[in-house]
Formats: sequence, structure tokens, C-alpha cells
Amino acid sequence: KGDTMRVLAHLTRLRQACCHPRLLIPESEVASSKLTALMELVEHLREGNHRALVFSQFTSLLDLVQEALDAAGVEYLRLDGTTPASNRQSRVSAFQNGQGDLFLISLKAGGTGLNLTAADYVVHLDPWWNPAAEDQATDRAHRFGQTRPVTVYRLLTRNTIEEKVLRLHGYKRELARDVLSGSGKREAPLGLEELRALVLR
Repeated sequence: KGDTMRVLAHLTRLRQACCHPRLLIPESEVASSKLTALMELVEHLREGNHRALVFSQFTSLLDLVQEALDAAGVEYLRLDGTTPASNRQSRVSAFQNGQGDLFLISLKAGGTGLNLTAADYVVHLDPWWNPAAEDQATDRAHRFGQTRPVTVYRLLTRNTIEEKVLRLHGYKRELARDVLSGSGKREAPLGLEELRALVLR
């Protein structure tokens, strides 16, 4: 178990490096291509009067997104694990009633129980190991009452661990289909060799 946790920790650092250099080196002045791509997308969405949910596993990445949005004068709301339970619904209601162009949400805090049909775009800043968690987050905009098509963007850094995680998504979705059809084994947690394969493949 200890080896597995160490590998997971290293993989997490690789994933953070894909998102923004400052997640690993806070004083870094190297720009994040992913953040640049997000800001270009945000400008495009605002020009078309679209609104978006922006998900990340890393609240530290959401902090950096906030910095960029503040500098650009973009209005947003945020919900993560530090948001008091008493404030969650008021922020959801504010977004549903037209406040903010974006809603920044941590994947774990916003995966279930929210109705955010005021958004017609969803942006995933980083892939999570379990595609079902991403699907649940995306479904926040697909709730009853949504009258527009919902477009989903996944921002990935090419030739990195993120592409390997995306391939893992395909494997896990296939497993889930097999389980539901009764033709496959129930999904087991990733083992050490599978985690190593993500890096070495």
C-alpha cells in the first residue's frame, strides 16, 4: 500500500505540472498554456453570451484561475470544500439568477446535488481518475429545466500523463458497461503495476 501511495503522489505532481507550473513552484514565472487556453475560451464564451461551469480537482488551480479572472474583469462565483453548507444554495441561486459568467467548482464539492442549468458550457481543467466523477459534475448543467444544448470542453496537455488518464477513462467506461450488462467483473481499485504503467507506457 505504501508503494501505491507514493506512486499516486508522484502522479498527482505530474498532473499538477500539466495544469500550472505554480502548483509545484509557487514563485515560478512560467506561463500556463492551459490557463491561457481557458482565458481565450472564456473570452469567446462571453462574446456569445454563454455561461460556464469550470471544474478542477485542485482548489489551488482554481485560486490561480481566480487571479486571471480578476485581472480580466470577469465575474464569477466559486464553490469548493471550504464553502459553508449554508452558503452553497445561495451561490447556486445567484448563478441561476444571472450572477457571474463562470462558476468555479471543485470536482468533489460540486459532483452531486446541484442544479446549474443556467450554464450551457462545462469546462474540465484536469482529468480525474474516475470518469464517473466527471460525468456527475457535467450533469449539473444537464438537469431538468435545461433548454439549450450543453457543450463540454476538457483541457488536456498533449503527450503527458493527462492523455494516459484519458485512455484509462475509456478502459473504465468499458468495465462499467460490462458490469451493467452482467458480462464483466466489478471494477477494482488501480493496483501498483497499473499506476506504473500509466507513466511507463
